[in-house]
Amino acid sequence: MPANLPPQYKEAEDRYRQAKTTPEKILALEEMLAIIPHHKGTDKLIGQLRKRLSQHKEESQRRSSTARQVDPFAVKKEGAAQVVLVGLPNCGKSQILGSLTNAVPLIADYPFTTRAPLPGMMKFENIQVQIVDSPPFMDEFAETGLANLIRNADALAIVLDLTEDCGTQIDLIQEELNRRRVRVLKKGEERKPEIGQYPKRALLIGNKADLKEAQENCRQLLDRFSKEYPVLCISAKENLNLEEARKEIFSILDIVRSYTKAPGKNPDWDDPVILPKGSKVLDFASHIHKDFAQKLKFARIWGKEKYDGQMVPRDYVLKDGDVIELHI
Repeated sequence: MPANLPPQYKEAEDRYRQAKTTPEKILALEEMLAIIPHHKGTDKLIGQLRKRLSQHKEESQRRSSTARQVDPFAVKKEGAAQVVLVGLPNCGKSQILGSLTNAVPLIADYPFTTRAPLPGMMKFENIQVQIVDSPPFMDEFAETGLANLIRNADALAIVLDLTEDCGTQIDLIQEELNRRRVRVLKKGEERKPEIGQYPKRALLIGNKADLKEAQENCRQLLDRFSKEYPVLCISAKENLNLEEARKEIFSILDIVRSYTKAPGKNPDWDDPVILPKGSKVLDFASHIHKDFAQKLKFARIWGKEKYDGQMVPRDYVLKDGDVIELHI
């Protein structure tokens, strides 16, 4: 019986053959097993793939147990979300990190000063967002680790040097992201799981806007790309438009802040419940306590689009800033 393998399987198989590291091989094999049709003609091949996957996983575990150093590219997520700064050499990512957060990066006028990721916490209103400076594209030392860092991020901030042609920079960065199977979502595009792809929301940040030669490039950047992507021109060095940058970074995170309110008391504004966009009252209740979802009778809500204390159903979709009073 013929296997009749789909084109997507062949693509995953090519990625496996080209993979240089064990984690990349494991990822490709898992994709192949997810894509391959299950019938008598593929039983033997599936068995071979599973055996190969098991061998690679055992190899990975052996290497992990004997490794003395922690992977510097494995940045633990903290705060409400993680945003990774990406860009070409000398675009000013480190300066942006230092201006937006509490981190103290090495800032210099020569390229490749950042050789490993450096995280910092950015305060936006009542939450903290983790911003991570990354080695620039074209740094061969950071090749594999940088790919994993970007894929794991909640969103990206693509940093552009406004003293250079931004269109050319974006083409190069897009090529690098595509090579790592990372796809930047356009405005209004729904984020859906994609086999073999890592869809990410991103903000295009034109940096060095304080320099004279940057003005025309900023205008061209906005004219050409702002219809499809969020775009902002800033100067991290001169603290120009940094508050707007914080707002724009929050806007690409696909999260909402909701607040608890006990009957007869004021809301707890200091400790928002962070949930993905599209979450419902039932999700909010489950986050507060696992039993609340089953016991929930109704909820009252205070928010921009509702009158104060309005009763809402369990499947009401939350908006950023909603205050929820649960009744069980």
